[in-house]
Amino acid sequence: SAYRSKLFGAALLKAGARHVRTRPYTPRTNGKAERFIQTTLREWAYARPYASSDERAAAIKPWTDDYNLNRPHSGIKGLTPWKRVNNLLGNDT
Repeated sequence: SAYRSKLFGAALLKAGARHVRTRPYTPRTNGKAERFIQTTLREWAYARPYASSDERAAAIKPWTDDYNLNRPHSGIKGLTPWKRVNNLLGNDT
């Protein structure tokens, strides 16, 4: 219900985002999200012991920056997600 709330909808509207829902229990439409969650848990959340929740929270930004800006992804032909999303029209080489 949290992702159907008016507050969540207002936050999406303010961010200029659109909420796209997937069918529950349908892995083929949820695959990328599920893979990202697995990777996040393995490489950030449980990659090493953290002394506190604050320490773990401080570690997420450097990890996501590396994941999205620097790390090549085989599923998108070795591009980073940042390069891929900024070239959706295929105009850049």
